[in-house]
Order: sequence, then structure tokens, then C-alpha cells
Amino acid sequence: MTDAAYGRLAGALRGELVRPEDPGYDQARAVYNAMIDRRPAAVARCRDVADVIACVRFAREHDVELSVRGGGHNAGGLGVWDDALVVDLSAMRSTTVGPEEHRVRVDGGCVWGDVDHATVEFGMATPSGFVASTGVGGLTLGGGIGQLARRFGLTVDNLLSADVVLADGSFVTAREGAHDDLFWALRGGGGNFGIVTSFTFRCHDIGEHGTIIGGPVMYDLVDTADVMRWYRELLPSLPETLSGWLGLATVAPAPPFPEELWGRKVCLIMWCYTGPHDRAEEVLAPVRSYGSPLLTGLHPMPFDVLQSAFDALLPAGLQWYWKADFYEEISDAAIDVHCKYGELLPTGLSTMHLYPIDGAVTRVAPDATPFAYRDGGWAGVIVGIDPDPANAPRITQWARDYWSELHATSAGGAYVNFLMNDEPRDRVRASYRGNYDRLAEIKSRYDPANLFHINQNIRPAAKAGAGAG
Repeated sequence: MTDAAYGRLAGALRGELVRPEDPGYDQARAVYNAMIDRRPAAVARCRDVADVIACVRFAREHDVELSVRGGGHNAGGLGVWDDALVVDLSAMRSTTVGPEEHRVRVDGGCVWGDVDHATVEFGMATPSGFVASTGVGGLTLGGGIGQLARRFGLTVDNLLSADVVLADGSFVTAREGAHDDLFWALRGGGGNFGIVTSFTFRCHDIGEHGTIIGGPVMYDLVDTADVMRWYRELLPSLPETLSGWLGLATVAPAPPFPEELWGRKVCLIMWCYTGPHDRAEEVLAPVRSYGSPLLTGLHPMPFDVLQSAFDALLPAGLQWYWKADFYEEISDAAIDVHCKYGELLPTGLSTMHLYPIDGAVTRVAPDATPFAYRDGGWAGVIVGIDPDPANAPRITQWARDYWSELHATSAGGAYVNFLMNDEPRDRVRASYRGNYDRLAEIKSRYDPANLFHINQNIRPAAKAGAGAG
């Protein structure tokens, strides 16, 4: 590639094109996970759809690698790539709420904090994840497991339409009745099919005027086995207005946690109740009455406050390493492994989470979207985290060892948003179960040359007779 070619691209963009010699290059190429240190050929900070189209056409014309960055949270840092042209959507962050229609339109560069800020003001939310700084695009295209999933389904179950720039540089709107196959693939198939420049989601009334009751209940780490056995039986019996994910963690040495708990390893459940407040005491009674918690932090709060609770503890620029699986149950054998590695938490921020797949999620057929693990259970993730690069090998090894011992108790695949870039190819196929072949066929029609491959890649299906002779 020549400087002149990139100069022509820069002239065609409303946004800024950042090259390695530019002062802002290191900032432009940085992603959330500081363990990722890649040097792209250029970062295009797109301002609008026309900029995105220009980048796609440029990559095709010049045979340049193309990566797409939304919120930048991807565990494997797949929003940037060495020698690639990065299509950075982070300047495209507008939201438009339709309160009467219970809809919100969201630009592709938004993070979930942008969406929650817009919708909670109207007492509404759309199902999302657990961290406000997570990008809307990445989370949505992988499925979208979150606090509201038991009651309202996955994020993709609430996706009404998507505006997409395709591999040939054309622009389409995918929805039911228009590009149905593409719309199906976008609801969990990752970034394989195009660059989504905006999403339209269905919203739901939550709590009372957007106020939920939520927060952590923490138990001593020695109680982990008992808490897990109680939790696995309790959760499916709860009304869908109450959800809670379970984790193993170290209490942060900072308010609002009491000083006597700082640095203590705990088993915790983060609860979120979105029902009528006059029923909260009854619904939360089993949660409040169980065991001997070290802390019961259940309080009324706006939904976006709960969603942003971890943002200050987990700023961009930490070292991250993830391992993940789906689990149909929390077996006794799995609990033994959790207890062992909970004791071995390597750093203060390292953690393990189990997110429920239950309620409304299970009422959608496994082939209705690419997200196939809808039989009930949990999406698990083991995360080594630390600010110090010197600890990267330590947190990585802990996560790998933990996952290796636990994997035999899993359902086989994993939530694609939790997969690192060093996963074997069969992990991607396993994560889609019987939906993989349909995804590959749709890929062959919308991106036959696999332009969009810097992701958890689904290769285009081979055409009949291809390679014969």
C-alpha cells in the first residue's frame, strides 16, 4: 500500500484517518484489553455510513485486511489487527428513543451506557449485558446475555432491524420481511456478515420509572459449595422479574464496600429485580433469608446505576484473559472445581461468573436465531485480570487451568463474545451447534471472499463442485 492511496482515502472521509506516523496513533489503536498490542496500517474514525462504505470499498480495491471496532471490549482485541484498516465506529454514538413505540435506534459505535442513559429516563430498557462500557455492536451480534434476559430474552431476541454495510460496499436494512436470512444471521452470528451501522431494539418497561432493586449479596468463600447448591435449585423457581448471576471474586478495597471486607475472597450473587416494588419484599424473601451473608447490598436504584456498577473498578487498559463454556447444570463435580480455583484467585480483579440462561431465553427455538444454547443453564466465564503486564502469564495460566478442569462438566460450546482469538476453530462451530452450516451458507452469499474474517470466523460454505479435479 502507498501513502498516496491512504491519502486518497483520508480525503474521502468526513472522519479522521490515523496513520502510524500520526501523534494520536497509539491512542487510536488501543482497545479495552491492554494485553492486546497490535499495529494496524490505519484507523478510520468514521463519522457516518458513507465513511464506512468508503473503507469497505477501499479494503476490497486494495486487498487490505479489514477489522471493525465498536466499543473495543472484545476479549481477544479483534477490533484491531496488524497491518489492517480499522473501521472505528466509536464516533457514531447517537441514540433515538421512541417511547410510544417502545423502541430505541442506536448507532453502531454506542456503548450500552449510551443506550441506558437514553431509555431509563422513559422507564424502559432493552436487554443488554452487565457492564455499561461494553459496545452495543459486539454484544448484540454475539447474542446478548444480560440482567434482563430471564424476563425479556437475549438482546438479539429484541432486535427489530439493523442497517448494514455489506462486503460489496452496498447498504441494506435487514429485518423480518427484508433480507430475512441476513437478519437471522446477525442475531448471534457475530461480525461475519457486514458492518452494522445502526440497530433498532424493542424496549420494555422495567421496575417503577426505571428503578429496579438490585445489588450484591456476598458470602464467605468457605460457603461457596453450599451457596452454589442452593442457587442452582432456587434460580429456576424464581419469578422472571428476578435474576441473579453468581461469581467468585475478591472484594475491592474501596467504598461502598465496608473496610473489614476489603481484599476478602467471596462467593457473590448479583441480583436484579425489575417487578412491582410492592411485591419486592415477597419475591426477595428467599434471597434475603438464606445463609449468613457478609453483605446484603440490595437497594432501589435506576437500572443504569446497576449496569455501570463495575465501570470504575474495570477501566480500559487492564490485562485480561478469558476462558468460557456453556453449562447445562452446576454439577457437584463442577462445584468442587469452583471451590478449588476460587481459593486460587490470582489477583484482586480476577473472577469467575455464571450467567443464567433461563426463562424467556428458553422459550425461543434454538434455530430461531444462531444462538443455539437455549435449553437452560448458564454461560460461564473465567477471567484473569490485573493492571500489571508482568502478571499476564499468571492470570492466563490460572484461567486456562481452571477451564481445563471444569470443561468436562460443560455443554461443549461457549458464548462467542467470551472467546479469545487463540481458540481452535472447532470451538466456534461447537458454539453454534446445528446452526453453523446455515451460517456458513449465508456467509457464502453475503461475504464469499471472507472480507469480514477478523472475528470468531465462520468461513463461507464451499460451493458445490468447488475444488473438483
